[in-house]
Amino acid sequence: MDSAFLTLPPPDHAAPQPDAIPASAATAGAAVAEAPLDEPRFTVEGGVAARVGQAAVPVLADLGYRLVWVKLSAGPPSLLRIMAERPDGTFTIGDCEAVSRALAPVLDLDDPITGEYRLEVSSPGIDRPLVRLSDLRRGLGHEVKVELAVPMDGRRRFRGFIAAVADDGRLALKLMDKKAGQDETVEIPTRDIAEAKLVLTDALIRVALKTQETSGEDPADGAEAAPEAADAPRGPGRFADRNKARRAVPAGVQTRARPAPKAPRGR
Repeated sequence: MDSAFLTLPPPDHAAPQPDAIPASAATAGAAVAEAPLDEPRFTVEGGVAARVGQAAVPVLADLGYRLVWVKLSAGPPSLLRIMAERPDGTFTIGDCEAVSRALAPVLDLDDPITGEYRLEVSSPGIDRPLVRLSDLRRGLGHEVKVELAVPMDGRRRFRGFIAAVADDGRLALKLMDKKAGQDETVEIPTRDIAEAKLVLTDALIRVALKTQETSGEDPADGAEAAPEAADAPRGPGRFADRNKARRAVPAGVQTRARPAPKAPRGR
């Protein structure tokens, strides 16, 4: 096998053989634990979520975090979920609270969302979105679902194990749903990926638990703010300091619903 390729297969399936993609260098899971803070994402949001992301990135960077993904779900009220992490892939309850306090006033000022919404800051979770090359490398050998922005060989959706990641942005995926006459391993340019996500498996859970034991920190994967009193001021930036974390599932530090602005009255 080319020494530039590294695999970390879960114990319950055979190791992929990624011989097809040359790479100038590749980094083992331990070595990519600390990825660059400014490492670009190969897939980004669109629409309102993209505007939120643009406002969030500099705030997160100033605090030493990086944006993973922004997701806006319809309400009422709408749910704005911002996933973030440290460059080493970790994100604790305290990180959630710090980011929530910093982002709330920025979003109040920028006001990218029309109408009432809830703000939630969380870790990307165990079955996380994969948006950077370092994410893919940390997931070597694990099962993923990939959806492309443009079809490749007549299909957009793929499911398999990450076999290798090349420095030029190509992903080698060992397919689980290989069709007759199709190669077992496909090469996917990451620039064509619309969405990639780890699949929650026993092997992935074991790795997450081991990482948590090693770090000795409480992950944000299971943190949620306690609700504020009924008479608390409304608006993300006005009560973010009142968030008190408790252990729960799923992850997130939430604010109360942000009311839609009232239309001015005529004279």
